[in-house]
Order: sequence, then C-alpha cells, then structure tokens
Amino acid sequence: MKKTFATFLTILLTLSAWAVDLPKQGFGLQIGWAQPILRLNDPSTVYAKDSLINTTHLNGLKIGVTYDASYIAGFGSSMGINYTFGAQKTDWKKKAYDLSHSARYTTTYHQIELFVDWQYKFEVAKETYLILYSGPTLQYGFAFNVHTWEREDFYEQITKDETINRYNIDDANRQLSHLNVTWGVGAGFQYQRYFLRGGYDFGILNPYKSAKFTDSDRYTRGRFDQWNIRLGIYLWYEK
Repeated sequence: MKKTFATFLTILLTLSAWAVDLPKQGFGLQIGWAQPILRLNDPSTVYAKDSLINTTHLNGLKIGVTYDASYIAGFGSSMGINYTFGAQKTDWKKKAYDLSHSARYTTTYHQIELFVDWQYKFEVAKETYLILYSGPTLQYGFAFNVHTWEREDFYEQITKDETINRYNIDDANRQLSHLNVTWGVGAGFQYQRYFLRGGYDFGILNPYKSAKFTDSDRYTRGRFDQWNIRLGIYLWYEK
C-alpha cells in the first residue's frame, strides 16, 4: 500500500514539475492554523471499525513554502513543503482505577509534509480568483511526545512526571508509524499576490504499526486527519 501511494505521489510531482516552462507561475510562503486529529478504533471488539474509543485533537501551527503553476486556462497545481506543529493540554482528572490520584497530559506533535494539490482557479474579477483544490500529502511525523503528570490529591504531591515519544515506545499496541498519506479537499481565495486556503485532509494509511491484541485476531486501526487554514503571499508571481 505504501509503495503504491509513493509511486502515485512521484507521478504527481513529476507532472507538476513540468509546469516550470509555463507562463503562469508563483512561489510563495504560507502560514496558518492546523488541527491534526488522531483517531483510534477499538480492535478488541467484533465491530471495531464502528467503535471509536479515542480521538485526539491537537491545535497548532502550519508554515511552509508553495509553488503554484497553471497548465490550461484555470487548471493547474500547487505543491510544496510544510512544517506542522500541534499541541493539547488536559485538565487534572481523577484516575478511574484510583480515585485518590489525578492525572493530566500535555501532547506535542511535529511533522513535515510534502503536498501536491490539483486546482482550478475561477477568475471572478481582475486578478481575483476563487480556488477549488484536491490532492495527496505525504507526511513524516518525527515527534509525538506525551508528557504525563500524576499526583496524590490529598497532599497534592506529584507521583509521576515523564515524557514518552509515541514513535519510539516499546508498547507495540500504541506505537505509531512515522509515515502517513492523506487526501485533501479544500477551497481558497486569491487577490493579486495574496491568498487564503483552507480544507480537510483525510488519512488513508493506518498510522498504527501492525499491533495484534493477544486475545483477538483484530489489529489496531486508526486514521490521522487534519483541518487547516493558511494565509500566504507569492514572493514571485508571473502572470
């Protein structure tokens, strides 16, 4: 599956590179908000695919560079590289198996993305466009750190203070794969050299490594999605 998507992404990148000799091009910077969403289905039940037991929303920042080119009329592509950061912090909450103790968690996530979007620009006024786009993104997550604090509530004494990287921990049932592929859909607006884009990326690959529960034939399944919205400017734009 990963080889298939890697080949497909290579083809898209090759086609996009063909646009170098075309008249309408632009190179720019973009920055905005991102919300990576890690979803986990329960692998221990018969209806695991319908049993969502955990969803982690991480709010953060997306920043990157983009190259834009038009092929025919308003049809073209946008490709580039982004860095995405996400974070989440919970409140203190009683532990289910020990009501005398509470726990809280801080999660931080770091990711590099290579994206290719096929797009169509509708010119609604002079140098003003509405944009529809869709395409794949190859993601590489290099840190998914979970910092855990536990305390004894009566004395408010910290009993646990540790950080783990979910890409590196030994517990195979929770270990994540660094690579992920998503398919995004979105819309945008461009005025002269300035643009605004936003959309949703649907995770295609299972981000969990092949982890089988000992009492079941089912595997851990999940999906890594993402909301995002970006503001940008073309530093160089050829009409």
